[in-house]
Amino acid sequence: MSLKINYSKKTEANVSKNIVFFVDEKFSTNRVGKNLSSKEIYFINDLLKSADLKKKILTFGMSSNKNIILISSKKDYKISDIENLGAEFYGIINHGKNSEYDIISESVLIKKETFLGHFLHGLKLKSYQFNKYKSKKENRSFIINVLGTKNIPSKQNQIKFKAIEEGTFYARDLVSEPGNVLHPDEYAKRLSLLRKDGLKVNIYDEKKLKKLGMNALVGVGQGSVRGSYLVTLEWNGDKKKSKPLAFVGKGVCFDTGGYSLKPAKFMEDMTYDMAGSATVAGLMKNLAIRKAKINAVGVVGLVENMVSGNAQRPGDIVKSYSGKTIEILNTDAEGRLVLADAITFTEKKYKPKFIVDLATLTGAIIVCLGSEYAGLFSNNDKLSKEIFDAGEKVEEKVWRMPLHKNYDKLINSKNADMQNINYVGGAGSTTAAQFLQRFILNKTPWAHLDIAGMAFSKYGGALNSGGATGYGVRLLNQLVEENYE
Repeated sequence: MSLKINYSKKTEANVSKNIVFFVDEKFSTNRVGKNLSSKEIYFINDLLKSADLKKKILTFGMSSNKNIILISSKKDYKISDIENLGAEFYGIINHGKNSEYDIISESVLIKKETFLGHFLHGLKLKSYQFNKYKSKKENRSFIINVLGTKNIPSKQNQIKFKAIEEGTFYARDLVSEPGNVLHPDEYAKRLSLLRKDGLKVNIYDEKKLKKLGMNALVGVGQGSVRGSYLVTLEWNGDKKKSKPLAFVGKGVCFDTGGYSLKPAKFMEDMTYDMAGSATVAGLMKNLAIRKAKINAVGVVGLVENMVSGNAQRPGDIVKSYSGKTIEILNTDAEGRLVLADAITFTEKKYKPKFIVDLATLTGAIIVCLGSEYAGLFSNNDKLSKEIFDAGEKVEEKVWRMPLHKNYDKLINSKNADMQNINYVGGAGSTTAAQFLQRFILNKTPWAHLDIAGMAFSKYGGALNSGGATGYGVRLLNQLVEENYE
């Protein structure tokens, strides 16, 4: 399936096409103009008398090869409403028989050039499919012709939307790959290809990680025949050499749970335990494509948590990159070990303005928030508010959860500086975040996003059709664009 959007200065639709108009909430046809005859307008008005006007999109068959589509829009639509409308329009065309549509830009009621941009953006995001491993692929293609010169998104905004789409699709592609294909060795190779987008890519292999003392990260992957890696992605778009914004992602390519073995049921879903790293990679690709005027770095830890004679055992004690020691009480609490080394490394090497980490970290956050909100934990109120507001605007929502020193006693260890789980029970997501906070050594503003309930959807959402969501790319892009550019 492919979707192509063309912009044309001509204002009259081809009579053999499907013509799309934007109308008001009452489906008034007084703006359809020269693209319809008076007879056709009369016919539509007659059909509207018995139509369900609570719907946002109505389709009228004028002949065997001509359909008129009316899309209801309100002046007080939020950005997310507009994008959801575009996604709903994709659902209409995807289930129809036709493949080419003419959108009349002059009919747009909201006199903002971003309205049509966000509408088409929602359409594009909803159109994503991952079918590369199917022998029989659906070969349908859609052409959307945007006619006219009014209300057209500027070239700059077209580039921005394209960058977000490519970044989101890149993240979705990574999460959708099976574990036998996207293991850490292959993942590191793919990230190296981001150099063509203008990113500076450095790959630290297992030998380098051991030399640096990243024993927490290396320990997680030591049971796999695959390597373990830390990959940094740098974008330098600010000539003033300002401190970078830092984004850190958990990249556990497959998670068996190690010797603390997961149940067999749904273990196949653990291919998406690297979704945090995919979001970071997609975000960095987006920033590079749109040439964002900021400095940013993405840091991802890539491992595979397997069971073997060399795998990490419950009861092991490792010394992290920070110098702090960790007692491994549960090998399935592995993501925080990967992030611990990655966070300290990021803070020490880059001295960033802030660090935002993303991880499918705990099942407890799904119990708490379901698949509507990511859990937000932070040591900084300003950064928290910026992330919350960005999430509300693009409908990738977060909800702030507590951190408090009283939770520390739940992860203190008798045998090491800390243990990697709370054996007392309760507050699973908070104690995981409390654990991560210990690896911020210099009071850098930090936020942790637990995206376990958001990274993958079996049933689909407003802007995705099921599977990998790419959650976080649009959220963090909005955070950057609104507050730091």
